[in-house]
Amino acid sequence: MHDERPICAIATPPGRGGIGVVRVSGRKLETLIEAILGQALVARRASYLPFRDAAGGVIDQGLAIHFPAPHSYTGEDVLELQGHGGPVVMQLLLARVLEAGTDVGIRLASPGEFTQRAFLNDKLDLAQAEAVADLIDASTVQAARSASRSLAGEFSRRVHELRDALVDLRMLVEATLDFPEEEVDFLEKANAGGQLGRIREQLEITLAQAKQGALLRDGMNVVLVGEPNVGKSSLLNALAGAEVAIVTPIAGTTRDRIAQAIQIDGVPVNVIDTAGLRDESAASDEVERIGIERTWAEIGKADAILLLAEAPAETDATLELGGHDTGSSVSIAARVLAHIEGAVPVVRVWNKIDRVGRPAGVRSDEGKGEREVWISARTGEGLEGLRRMLLELAGWQAAGESQFIARERHLVALRAARAHVLQAGEHALADGVGLELLAEELRLAQERLNEITGEFSADDLLGVIFSRFCIGK
Repeated sequence: MHDERPICAIATPPGRGGIGVVRVSGRKLETLIEAILGQALVARRASYLPFRDAAGGVIDQGLAIHFPAPHSYTGEDVLELQGHGGPVVMQLLLARVLEAGTDVGIRLASPGEFTQRAFLNDKLDLAQAEAVADLIDASTVQAARSASRSLAGEFSRRVHELRDALVDLRMLVEATLDFPEEEVDFLEKANAGGQLGRIREQLEITLAQAKQGALLRDGMNVVLVGEPNVGKSSLLNALAGAEVAIVTPIAGTTRDRIAQAIQIDGVPVNVIDTAGLRDESAASDEVERIGIERTWAEIGKADAILLLAEAPAETDATLELGGHDTGSSVSIAARVLAHIEGAVPVVRVWNKIDRVGRPAGVRSDEGKGEREVWISARTGEGLEGLRRMLLELAGWQAAGESQFIARERHLVALRAARAHVLQAGEHALADGVGLELLAEELRLAQERLNEITGEFSADDLLGVIFSRFCIGK
């Protein structure tokens, strides 16, 4: 974690490209620069010149830029060599950097180590450092924009404002504890109750926005479930806008899971087609039986389930999947609902309305937890209503340009901070409860907020976070 030897890596993706970059970070890189380039570099100015091997031969010719500390990405001296993006050229250049830096102990960088050094040298806080990886991994335009705002410090600023408000309130509480003989009641004079209420309100707002940011980063997993030949693969293709899954009139065409990432209003959605469900004893062969087992496994990991059936001609569609008995004492629909035990939202999707002359439509009764959509995957009727319902289930609310990216660990820390603030409010209102308990809850809330920006973080947490970065970043 604190190895201060210089590091180097190829900072561009593997494979062929127009440009390739080898990046170096460390202290006192002048000797290495002289060995590879044959001259010193003007700070922060691109110089076009040859990159030379130990014998003086030219490996490549390109741009070299030197960023002296502390005005660099990592806060250390940084050298970037930008040459032609051939894999062999990049490997030769990297080998030359390692050779020229032997005297200063240069080594290959670990995944995320450049950004880790930026964090350790106070160039970025931990939330901003995570936003670097989130920006690289963004799967939608909205996610990329939100990650960029987090990298610019939008999320960190919200957290710091909350932390500073907690520090001010702690100061008042502890002043009252330290000077109990004073006639002035610090808490009443400073409206401590009002301050605590505002902190609680801002914490709720930040948590709600962080949930939206986490949705942009992680997306939601939507599993298509139903009996064979009800149109699951057709619906997957319709949502994806491409022929992702094979569609035939033959029941049981899909034998294994097929996943396709789509986006709805910038929100990533992983749509997972599964093998048609029916009683395992009715499976035509071992392959279908395994496919059914995998379908149940996907149901257990779903964020939302689309339970498909063919739209009945009658107006009183029943809960039975497809409106008929499946040959088992318990219908497939009932088995799915029993399997998830209400933990995952289920949307009843009545497909093939074009065959029975039904209009497209949406019905939702949140009180009973019932949701229905009438669609035709073949013609596209009703798909927009289905997309709107998926966003509603995800809890998505477009927040314009104020959106920032967030991770599950951020949500955990914010929820814990909220719990401590709520407990502090109960102590503030209770008679006969010492101010020590109020002060302690405020301190714990502050520590949980500090975990988000890395001002209070264990080394093992940092190791896990940065190990998931790209090498060279």
